[in-house]
Amino acid sequence: MDGGICLVCLAWYEENAEWFVWIGQVLAAPKVGTKNKMVKICCIGAGYVGGPTMAVIALKCPSIEVVVVDISVSRINAWNSDQLPIYEPGLEDVVKQCRGRNLFFSTDVEKHVAKADIVFVSVNTPTKTQGLGAGKAADLTYWESAARMVADVSTCDKIVVEKSTVPVKTAEAIERILTHNSKGINYQILSNPEFLAEGTAIQDLLHPDRVLIGGRETPGGQKAIQALKDVYAHWVPEDRIITTNLWSAELSKLAANAFLAQRISSVNAMSALCEATGADVTEVSYAVGKDTRIGPKFLNASVGFGGSCFQKDILNLVYICECNGLSEVAEYWKQVIKVNDYQKNRFVNRVVSSMFNTVSNKKIAILGFAFKKDTGDTRETPAIDVCKGLLGDKARLSIYDPQVTEDQIQRDLTMNKFDWDHPIHLQPMSPTTVKQVSVVWNAYDATKDAHGLCILTEWDEFKKLDYQRIYDNMQKPAFAFDGRNVVDADKLREIGFIVYSIGKPLDPWLKDMPAVA
Repeated sequence: MDGGICLVCLAWYEENAEWFVWIGQVLAAPKVGTKNKMVKICCIGAGYVGGPTMAVIALKCPSIEVVVVDISVSRINAWNSDQLPIYEPGLEDVVKQCRGRNLFFSTDVEKHVAKADIVFVSVNTPTKTQGLGAGKAADLTYWESAARMVADVSTCDKIVVEKSTVPVKTAEAIERILTHNSKGINYQILSNPEFLAEGTAIQDLLHPDRVLIGGRETPGGQKAIQALKDVYAHWVPEDRIITTNLWSAELSKLAANAFLAQRISSVNAMSALCEATGADVTEVSYAVGKDTRIGPKFLNASVGFGGSCFQKDILNLVYICECNGLSEVAEYWKQVIKVNDYQKNRFVNRVVSSMFNTVSNKKIAILGFAFKKDTGDTRETPAIDVCKGLLGDKARLSIYDPQVTEDQIQRDLTMNKFDWDHPIHLQPMSPTTVKQVSVVWNAYDATKDAHGLCILTEWDEFKKLDYQRIYDNMQKPAFAFDGRNVVDADKLREIGFIVYSIGKPLDPWLKDMPAVA
């Protein structure tokens, strides 16, 4: 009889084996916080970093309540709608899986900050436009306001996490604000910089190269580091979670972006030399990238780099170097920005000089306005400077980008430098319309009756366009200026285009044209 019972038990166990495995996984899952208490995370800032990061944390940590807060009503409404405020492949699916379950978006900032165990701060850190460090230093106004608000509303101990890109030693300043307004509450400050690439942000979050957490080298600091490690350990392998002191984490973010931007400026500098000598920058980059010490990434020549981080972080790095008396180091990093500006100016000059040294009243089609494909982000996009350069020569622009709205394009072309990095509610609500600019909704409308076209974003659809159809509907001679090297220049020449591709052997038409003004 005992044996019969054992056989029955064995059969029952086999039928329910998957259930036992699941229970084991749940019991083995990393725990955060106190027993029987649902950990609460609040993120201040519902932008490109805060929204996707919190969505993935909610997806991978169903036992954690995640709330993203922002004072912008329109932005929060968008996060709660079917039309999210940012475009990122895979983001919509993640948000829909978690929203209303353990992921929430709210404008009730103080309420959710007060309840949170861990507060991520992902607010804007724009470059200062006036005062000490203008044009280089980060403006920490929004960070300081966030820290004072946390201190005002907190009723329990908190871990405060820097998620924005901030200058080295920011954590120390925030720590002082919180400590001097603590009302007996203990705060631990951590630096957890993001290393996302727009267009692949969700995959970067799901499968990160590394997660960096910096904290104080004290018992309380180490405990806070472990608490945040436990969150990421739900899906990130332990060997990819790196812990450092606060200052190393803050500086690592600036250093990483500076090194990446440096590679782009290096290959772009080479692209100018390639054009002058008849070399092909694609072949040069391929040969250089085969060196395992260098590698192939970030060696694609283009009209220039953009995005919210590269220029801002390098300028911040320059300012930190200057403040520490490292003028030679500061000058070195300044050159990365100078080469980027040079590349954009050189592109504009190629366009103007090729078209009989004037684009006055000529229609120029702009294909792509976002700073890279698979995003609607236009912050520091090279397209802004290229368009302004062409408008300065009185060109008429017809712009098409699959993800950027007309309002955003007009805003970018009229906004002062660095204004883009202030919260949306502090930006001009009704941008001045640039009459020489029209925004259309497909490439064929943009190029109809145009004298030339400029490809400024590497959208995949631009590789597949019917360029014969485009050529037939353009003014002649028809010019194509490829700022991303996405089209087959030889095929376009066969159709009849005069083609300029960055860093490639020059079209016979262009050989005697000046590269710079």
